[in-house]
Amino acid sequence: MQFLLGLSRAVDRFGEWVGQFVRWLVLAAVLISAGNAIMRKAFDISSNAYLEIQWYLFAGVFMLGAGYVFLKNAHVRIDFISSRLSLRTNTIIDILGIVLVIFPLCWMMIELSWPLFRGAWISGEVSSNAGGLIRWPVLLLLPLGFALLVLQSASELIKRIAYLTGHNPHPFPVEQEKSAEEQLLEELQAQAAVQDASKQPQAR
Repeated sequence: MQFLLGLSRAVDRFGEWVGQFVRWLVLAAVLISAGNAIMRKAFDISSNAYLEIQWYLFAGVFMLGAGYVFLKNAHVRIDFISSRLSLRTNTIIDILGIVLVIFPLCWMMIELSWPLFRGAWISGEVSSNAGGLIRWPVLLLLPLGFALLVLQSASELIKRIAYLTGHNPHPFPVEQEKSAEEQLLEELQAQAAVQDASKQPQAR
């Protein structure tokens, strides 16, 4: 199990790197979108290539970032149910979801999307829009994104099994034990406490 946990940590480090890379895609999409809008409104200059690269980057953020979201345990849960279940029960539910849903779904999507990418690569398919981009980069995001999700899912499966067998103290990232709303509330309460302390007269 220690060997598998070592593999899991290596996958997690790679997932962290992918997550940092995806952040740059978000910045690139924002800059290109803003630049395209400025050129179109100010100089009446535009191109379909600018529009297409925006949704290429948008697709990259979601497809490449899916595994990173799983790593951070930030995916959507039915909170009013999961919050009422024990940590062990939530872990078992996750294991069943990974094995019965995520793995089969990702395998099916990779099988279906790879021929699309391969066909576009071989044919050199280009967008039908005037000035459009080649299609294979965005089609590659489909099998690549699901492959990254499979890789991260395998890491999460190892961590959850290790927790159930007593080899791992916690199945989820510790920083994600509290919801974003709970973390925000704590930060606001801490700021209010600091402000109250600063307003109190100092003892002489």
